[in-house]
Amino acid sequence: MDRETVQAWLDRYLEAWRTYDAASIRELFSEDADYRYHPWDEPIHGREAIVGAWLAPNGAASSRDEPGTYDGRYEPFAVQGDRAVAVGRSDYWTDAGRSEVAQVYDNAWLLEFDPSGRCRSFTEFFMRRPTP
Repeated sequence: MDRETVQAWLDRYLEAWRTYDAASIRELFSEDADYRYHPWDEPIHGREAIVGAWLAPNGAASSRDEPGTYDGRYEPFAVQGDRAVAVGRSDYWTDAGRSEVAQVYDNAWLLEFDPSGRCRSFTEFFMRRPTP
């Protein structure tokens, strides 16, 4: 893996989140992937289970986000071999018109990739910024 390849994966991840398209989500992860919304979680194991968790009305970590009320920016912080650390932020608004910021989170993700460039291990760390 290199920075450009990891960035391309992060961009596809963001687009999958924006659209909740099952095929786009599926393409991100290896067949035997593990996904943790929190580092202490037991992983969601397997591509189809991950897709199911993303698409569930009340998913594993939280309810599904309403279209237009969220966005994010993520970039590789470090890449070594098949592992990467990504950092970024996720922004949430009170409505699709984005009239008022509801929450901002700072994120760090631990990623491991298989030889085809699909993620085989995803662990998320996030912290909510204090509201001013």
